[in-house]
Amino acid sequence: MRILMISAEGPPLQRPGALVDVLDALPRELRARDHEVSVVIPYYREIRENLDFETRDTGVTVDVAVGEDNYIAEFLEGRIASGVQIFLVRCDQFFDREEIYGDPYEDNAARFIFFNRAAVELARRLTPSPDILHVHDWAAALVPIIVRAGGLPFSSVLTIHRIAEQGSFWGLDFSLTNLPQRYFTLHGLEYFGRMNFLKGGILFADSVTTVSDHFRREMMRPEFGYRLDPVLRENSHKITGILDGADYTKWNPEIDELLPATYSASALAGKTQCRDELLSAMDLAPASHAPVFGMVTRLVAEKGLDLLVPLLDRLLSDDVRLIVLGEGDPAFETALAVAARKYPRKFAYRNHYDERLAHLIEAGSDITLIPSRIEPSGMSAMHSLKYGALPVARATGGIHEIIEDHDPMLDTGYGFLCYVDSADGFWDSIKRAREIFEDRDTWVALMKRAMAREFSWESAAERYEKVYRQTLHASGTLAA
Repeated sequence: MRILMISAEGPPLQRPGALVDVLDALPRELRARDHEVSVVIPYYREIRENLDFETRDTGVTVDVAVGEDNYIAEFLEGRIASGVQIFLVRCDQFFDREEIYGDPYEDNAARFIFFNRAAVELARRLTPSPDILHVHDWAAALVPIIVRAGGLPFSSVLTIHRIAEQGSFWGLDFSLTNLPQRYFTLHGLEYFGRMNFLKGGILFADSVTTVSDHFRREMMRPEFGYRLDPVLRENSHKITGILDGADYTKWNPEIDELLPATYSASALAGKTQCRDELLSAMDLAPASHAPVFGMVTRLVAEKGLDLLVPLLDRLLSDDVRLIVLGEGDPAFETALAVAARKYPRKFAYRNHYDERLAHLIEAGSDITLIPSRIEPSGMSAMHSLKYGALPVARATGGIHEIIEDHDPMLDTGYGFLCYVDSADGFWDSIKRAREIFEDRDTWVALMKRAMAREFSWESAAERYEKVYRQTLHASGTLAA
């Protein structure tokens, strides 16, 4: 099969969050299964300034109408380290900016309408043509509608990674799409008087996936669906949950070149060295017997920062160390910065993503904090398990499929799950982990159990392949 993946994020961007990892690992795995896979993302300033592979100008330029205005889309082409072909959509008016989404930029509707239309125009010009347009999250979710409205010969698959972010804009922005007015109705992009990219994608994609089966069920409930739950329930027949894998070519302490020392479950000395190096790099006090807590995350409400922030004084009054890496909501950034100044030898906070530091936090931490209210795939938990950083996590979404709660009576499990949606509930789980940490033999046994867990992209790619085939069968473009 020929698959074109379309996303606002992907390699060579370097940032926390599962989407970039997915757009790196899944195409590579599908390519290993003899499919032709390409990826298209915008040519952001961040990519231009940090490009680490050769690109060529395809010579293709396209006029893209956004409302009454026309913009020129240029296409660069290259191959990322995995060998996967990547197309970069260049339009400096929209993408030569400091940030990807801004906070948000006022013209985000126009920016991503342009990107969706440019990606479809690219698909139309590729030879041979793609069989599947696989779009990711709201910023590419107009593609299925554009395909349907234009009667184009592509099947479409939409993957929902972040249900909370939907691309909801003023209804008047619909005119920028240049779609017929019938697409701005209850059965189209209109939702509570606004234009909702993700809703449109759910309705018009031939198939929809999300990143774990447990989250597939959760997001159809009001408390997890972010007001889209009625739309998801009505379209449940075409939604499949597929648990992400972990990219062990990048996230594996036995071969991780970003670490000062490698280690394995049978040879843990390197983890102690990573731990010491992490504390030194963060200018924190040594902690020979105190647990080191780590967290690499986006600082947004769905990641449970409102559960963690009230606990900082309680946690840091004990003999512990805490390192947080992430950016997002300014209120959470401020709260963490204030706590770091209050406990300068116990807590370090960094708000600019650094890949080397992210790996060092995983390797140097004893315990990873995952207080997420919504954690669709739980990829960060997969990484923590492999690095022997036992997770304390809210039991939500993909976490159910990744972490088994420790039961001391049965001597099972390798993490600490919180089933209560409150700061006190999460504190109880932290205390459980803190108490077990004092028993070194038990802790090491749990670490080894966690590090033995495997979450394969090969298995995930096989399930995506099945969705693609079912989608093409349904459209009559692939023989049974």
